[in-house]
Amino acid sequence: LQCPTCIKLNIQGSFFCNQECFKSNWELHKNLHKLAKSDVASQSSKKGSALFNPWPGYKFTGRLRPAAQSEKREVPAHIGRPDYADHPEGYPLSEMKLKGNTYIRQLDHDEIEGMRVACRLGREVLDEAAKAIAPGVTTDEIDRICHEASIDRECYPSPLNYYQFPKSCCTSVNEVICHGIPDMRPLQNGDLCNVDVTVYHRGFHGDLNETLFVGEVSEKARNLVVNTWECLEKAIVECVKPGVKYREVGNVIQKHASSGGYSVVRSYCGHGIHRLFHCAPNVPHYAKNKAVGVMKPGHCFTIEPMISEGVWGDVTWPDNWTSVTQDGRLSAQFEQTMIVTDTGVEVLTARPGKAHTPYFMEMSSL
Repeated sequence: LQCPTCIKLNIQGSFFCNQECFKSNWELHKNLHKLAKSDVASQSSKKGSALFNPWPGYKFTGRLRPAAQSEKREVPAHIGRPDYADHPEGYPLSEMKLKGNTYIRQLDHDEIEGMRVACRLGREVLDEAAKAIAPGVTTDEIDRICHEASIDRECYPSPLNYYQFPKSCCTSVNEVICHGIPDMRPLQNGDLCNVDVTVYHRGFHGDLNETLFVGEVSEKARNLVVNTWECLEKAIVECVKPGVKYREVGNVIQKHASSGGYSVVRSYCGHGIHRLFHCAPNVPHYAKNKAVGVMKPGHCFTIEPMISEGVWGDVTWPDNWTSVTQDGRLSAQFEQTMIVTDTGVEVLTARPGKAHTPYFMEMSSL
């Protein structure tokens, strides 16, 4: 007689002489199941025939597990790259010189045109990735698509080697808030997958992301994604124009997120972007924040609300990148890069001809 739970957990050599023997040893034997479940919780992906187990004993907040990663992808030498691309620790030295500086640059005409081009190319790369999202596709494959699409457009994929980030885009699935590392885990029907793309082209970065449906998703997942997109849309429409304080963005976002019963992640915020990947201003997404600065024409920055189904707190995996919800529940995000104009705003990363139609609106759901 073999224990059925042991069969499910792949515990070898668990045999009993008969049913009575099994019952009499149950109190001791069930501890083996607990140990096995704890071990399996940190090793859910297979590479060949061996279980992938990067952090034995680590307690995950949700159901997602890391999988094996492919080798770092290379960028041809002729493509222009930011200063951190070849730094052994991935340090963005030009950014680090300005750490703590709250001065917000007003871009001139030529710089704005450079941003327009970089953001348009970044949008094209994300569009390529969005087409590939489907059950069974690995996030590593999404990374390959983003990497090659960037190279094809003479762009350096900005995440690659930024503080040693190992991939060319971020893929954040289900309870992952942001900075998920693409790996060999196949996407599953019902998953949410955020793809975050930034490209560096001729001295400028263009940054955007969207949360996408994998196959058919639940109503609760869809409602979260809809609310998150609306948070971004409302923040842009109501806040981005000359004379508005950056701190107002969070007030608008939190009000709408709270109306749906959701929480706003506080650990990450929107940011200035141009020749630097991240710089002033900081743009928090939660209410009653202390952001510094007033919007002026020529200011270029991102708004990228991360909205969670449960609590707003986050936990970072031992890979030092993957940020997940503290309670393991779903999170969603959308991001656009924009520039303040004399009369309002120009969203540089919007979909051409579909500025108010993110991809999830064209995807199926339950």
